[in-house]
Amino acid sequence: MKLNINGKIHNVELPSDTPILWTLRDELGMTGTKFGCGKSLCGACTVMLDGTPIRSCITPISFAENKTITTIEAISEQKVGQAVQKAWLDIAVPQCGYCQSGQIVSATALLRDNPKPSDEDIDNFMSGNICRCGTYTRIREAIKVAANNLETAHD
Repeated sequence: MKLNINGKIHNVELPSDTPILWTLRDELGMTGTKFGCGKSLCGACTVMLDGTPIRSCITPISFAENKTITTIEAISEQKVGQAVQKAWLDIAVPQCGYCQSGQIVSATALLRDNPKPSDEDIDNFMSGNICRCGTYTRIREAIKVAANNLETAHD
């Protein structure tokens, strides 16, 4: 099967029901995407599939055929992703850091589709990404900072 991951075609010979997460981590060595719960509950494994955040722990590779997967490894190739990552560092969002790749991927999708989100928009969109350390206020603040920086860059 051919998978388009971060703009590169990867040929994988795995059962079609193999989760994207294990294909990325075990087969291709892309360990930025994390395993959290394995049941699509925590969001640590979030990647984008054709620009939409999905949980890679439950999504089979067959679902990704003829689509584009974007992982944390390539998020900085997008202007919005760069702004999100910079804000994450400026606000010092991570505590343990385990959930952060999924948080950043989701935040990038949010700001790409909604460049001026309200607190409610942020909370609703990010609700599927769990942070065991409870850095939700810093996550929200970083998203606002990234949105502001993107808006300022357009002026």
